[in-house]
Amino acid sequence: MLIYKVIEIGTVTEDAIEAVLNDWSSKGWHFDGLQFAMRESSKRPSMAFALFTREVASGEVNHDPK
Repeated sequence: MLIYKVIEIGTVTEDAIEAVLNDWSSKGWHFDGLQFAMRESSKRPSMAFALFTREVASGEVNHDPK
């Protein structure tokens, strides 16, 4: 069974994104994509969402901390 994890990144910097990718990848999650939320008044994203997936056995409960 495939499960998903979405991590909100409030400070969109190279270091913040890198930290989230390294942290969750080290916990066994596979990076699936990155989505940016834009403001009309700025060319820089106001936040980002990192998407991860992980395969678990059917019926296994996800005990990962947020």
